Amino acid sequence: MVFEKPVGKDGDKRLDKAGRDIVALGIAAAAIIMFLGTGGRVLPQAARALTGSGVAPDALLVNAVLLNIALIIFGWRRYRDLTQEVAERQKAENAARILAETDELTGSLNRRSITPATEQLMASAIERGHGLAFLMIDLDNFKQINDVNGHMVGDEMLRTTAIRIKQELPEDSVIARLGGDEFACVLAYDSLNTGSVDKVAARIIDAVAQPIKCGHQELDVTVSVGIATAELANPVAGEAEPAFAKTLMHRADIAMYHAKKQGRNRFFWFETPMENEQRFRKELEVGIRRGMVEGEFVPFYEQQVDLDTGELVGFEMLARWLSPDMGIVGPDVFIPVAEEMGVIGDLSEELIGIALEDAKTWNPKLTLSINISPVQLRDPWFSQKILKLLTKHGFPPNRLEIEITESCLHENLNVVRTMITSLKNQGVAISLDDFGTGYSSLAQLRSLPFDRIKIDRSFVSEMDANRGNSKIVDAIVSLGEGLKLPITAEGIESDVVLDQLRKLGPLKGQGYFYGRPEDAKTVTTRLAGLGLLAAEQAEPAEDADQPMLPSSQAN
Repeated sequence: MVFEKPVGKDGDKRLDKAGRDIVALGIAAAAIIMFLGTGGRVLPQAARALTGSGVAPDALLVNAVLLNIALIIFGWRRYRDLTQEVAERQKAENAARILAETDELTGSLNRRSITPATEQLMASAIERGHGLAFLMIDLDNFKQINDVNGHMVGDEMLRTTAIRIKQELPEDSVIARLGGDEFACVLAYDSLNTGSVDKVAARIIDAVAQPIKCGHQELDVTVSVGIATAELANPVAGEAEPAFAKTLMHRADIAMYHAKKQGRNRFFWFETPMENEQRFRKELEVGIRRGMVEGEFVPFYEQQVDLDTGELVGFEMLARWLSPDMGIVGPDVFIPVAEEMGVIGDLSEELIGIALEDAKTWNPKLTLSINISPVQLRDPWFSQKILKLLTKHGFPPNRLEIEITESCLHENLNVVRTMITSLKNQGVAISLDDFGTGYSSLAQLRSLPFDRIKIDRSFVSEMDANRGNSKIVDAIVSLGEGLKLPITAEGIESDVVLDQLRKLGPLKGQGYFYGRPEDAKTVTTRLAGLGLLAAEQAEPAEDADQPMLPSSQAN
């Protein structure tokens, strides 16, 4: 066997120390041997000399014996030091191993150690003929809680969550914190009773959902759980492969994201179609990042009309993705993904900038409405960013209307109020979008300075077929009159619905009855025909940069 010599100063020091230790132990061993040889002669003579029955031993031999004793004591002390040093080194190595395998914040295992721990538990489950369940657990909206309340509160929430999860796991289970707000659990179960895994997942969800006291406040948090299982009763050669443990983790992760997509605060078992959905999502993420660089995201515009006069009064900007692979993609597909990716702010600002430039070519009496993502309203600098865009593009604030949804009001009302007030002080109008689908209270409507209410299309589009919807729309219009807030009705798609809305009073409306959303070039052509371009745009150039899309593609 060949040993590689340590290199560098540390290696030389280790070799020198090891050499000294070997020499010291060799001397001690030699001293013991010599002591056995000389001591057998000197000690009996010395004993007889002390009793007066014999002559004293030779002085040279006595000195040799004393030297041997000194060397033996030296060797023993060195052996004791070496033993203590080895014990301390083992202790340090154990501590280092624990630090390498353990999450310092929660005391759980970490990402590095979860795979070997899974393999070990898998081997034990094989022996008992059990199955193995891998649970991936992720806290819902933890980033928002962490940003609002600070990292100390976030750390306390993670510690408490880890403790609660541990308390709900069966014995011999494994828990690990993979990083951030993501945990993983591995447990063995009776392969004939998968319901036991359901019960564990349900208990974890209920336990974590209990309020967590952090200082003088109580915070609520929920978790989404994904489950992947493996039947191990007939393993190949009785061994568990590391790749199989990683596959379980991957599948549980897919199921967990499916749980988030279905509304959070729930668990789902992995199913094969989920993997296809996950693969599609990954493709979307890659495409979105590429599209932002390549300028594939463009604004389309939906007409807003005065229902009494039929006059065009403005447009709502709607995002579209001109994907080279998928064609024209609607916002319902890519906006949720962009929000989760954390790029919705940059994407929205880019589109708003383009829309402001487009709207500058319209008649000044036409307004531009822009729908804002709830994620953007979590940015405390959102209002300043909007005002900066208005200044950069030289667009009048009184022509811009920002639309926010009801759900935004429940996440952080004080922040939303501050942003709305800041924008209104500069002349920007604020409307409450999708009214009727959330939980806005009258107190919120009175306390927040809204300029308009937009009735959700789900109520408007079926007014002719659903009497209940007609009553809801009537009630919302009456509410707007009482609060002195003008109304816009979304989702007008037929003459019947239009006639019903006209009977309710002066309203603005939009919907496919007036045409599908159109790209900037098509809008310019439409406005030119109506004489609604800005004075300097009355003769639009024929070599405009943006090509006109066929009507079949502009839907």
